[in-house]
Amino acid sequence: MVEEKLAKIVGARNVMRGESELNDYAKNFSFVNAFRPRCIVKAETAGQIEKIVKLANDTATPLVPVSSGPPHFRGDTVPGTGGAVVVDLSGMKKITRVDRTNRVAMFEPGVTYRELMAAVAKEGMRLNLPLLPRKNKAVVGHLLEREPPVMPKYHWDIGDPLSCLEIIFGNGEMFRTGAAAGPGSLEDQWAAGGAQKEAAGPSSASWYRIIQGAQGTMGIVTWASIRCELLPSLEEPFLVGSDNLDKIMEMVHWLIRLRLVNECLVMNNCDLAVIMAKKFPEDYQIIKDSLPTWALFCNIAGYEYLPEKRVSGQIKDMKAAARRAGLETGQALGKVIASELLAAVQCPSREPYWKLRYKGACHDIFFLSLYDKLPEFIRIMQDAADEAGYPASDLGIYLQPVVQGTSCHCEFNLFYNPDNAGDITRVKELSNSVTRKLLNAGAFFSRPYGESAGMIINRDAATAAALKKVKLITDPNNIMNPGKLCF
Repeated sequence: MVEEKLAKIVGARNVMRGESELNDYAKNFSFVNAFRPRCIVKAETAGQIEKIVKLANDTATPLVPVSSGPPHFRGDTVPGTGGAVVVDLSGMKKITRVDRTNRVAMFEPGVTYRELMAAVAKEGMRLNLPLLPRKNKAVVGHLLEREPPVMPKYHWDIGDPLSCLEIIFGNGEMFRTGAAAGPGSLEDQWAAGGAQKEAAGPSSASWYRIIQGAQGTMGIVTWASIRCELLPSLEEPFLVGSDNLDKIMEMVHWLIRLRLVNECLVMNNCDLAVIMAKKFPEDYQIIKDSLPTWALFCNIAGYEYLPEKRVSGQIKDMKAAARRAGLETGQALGKVIASELLAAVQCPSREPYWKLRYKGACHDIFFLSLYDKLPEFIRIMQDAADEAGYPASDLGIYLQPVVQGTSCHCEFNLFYNPDNAGDITRVKELSNSVTRKLLNAGAFFSRPYGESAGMIINRDAATAAALKKVKLITDPNNIMNPGKLCF
């Protein structure tokens, strides 16, 4: 049996077949069809992963790599077919290297944000975090999913802050991307001053772009390196509110273009109230009622040299940008205090996870857009919600400028009650219908998940064909998370 052979690789205690454990991986907060895995295997080393992948090829066993703890939301960790083995990487916790000189850290796939943040902080560095990740979310998971970081000033490429990674492809071969590809071993590269920071390569290819967003369909990552930033010595956060999104986005444009701020994000009053409320529904409604429709949060930072002078000058420039857009800045907005919001966004989410606090569950619809298209996409979403009977007042909207502000991650958060069958049906049908409408209007779904992934990817036949050719090279027996994307 496959389970017995797996036990010889990782030890019997690391092969789990309990009813409740298997059920935990059979479904999640997504709407993908439930498939229970045949077992869960906890890998502890890259050597074990190589042997697991080889065994999977020999026995035609599907593998589903998972690095983060529950809850899961997007369906990529639910097997797409029967007889799959979940490869749990959460126990691989080694932080291999933290390099202050080159501002880079290397770590294994089970390392969470809180663990890595503590390690890099000892060297005077910080991470460019996504918005309030779950406390047990693996850093590698977010890097591979291309979650947008909250500091667009340091977001140079859509793949950032990922640097290099090592992957065991579905064909069983180990491969390293970027500067880590060689020459020589990692130790040889460190001795020569290498830092595994450059993401592109080897040669003229950028393999990390194929591995990111692949939802585990290419292979299993055994370590990654991430670009870090310096810890500020002085910070001044601000909030700007308006019912006019165009004014808010004009100010965002100037803040990022002039490189004035670190954290910079926009959300509607629903999302901001969900994040800041301590009690539901009491605190939530009070906070929400105190806010305008849109809130811009930004943070100005000073570092080792003349921090007060730097912050003072940039505050003046920020206020000038606000006046240009017809807005006013402040260190509070309604019942929300900017310093408290800063403390929140610079850490993983407190428990319960912020998207579960309001109603117990949340479904996200997200894509990339240019600034001037945002009002149209928001109108399409709101109209579709009205048609579906989903209350517009419960619709959360998060707008995150990315890649130096050249475009924007637009995310709609559909909060719902997971114990209400009507809520589930309504949100599922709304998601399917509005995704098609947004796609037809020009929304770029760069990270499609679940039922909509095939529809989105197959619209571009050339891209789908190219991906399938790469898949044949890296995973010829289609053992890696089959049923996802266009595979």
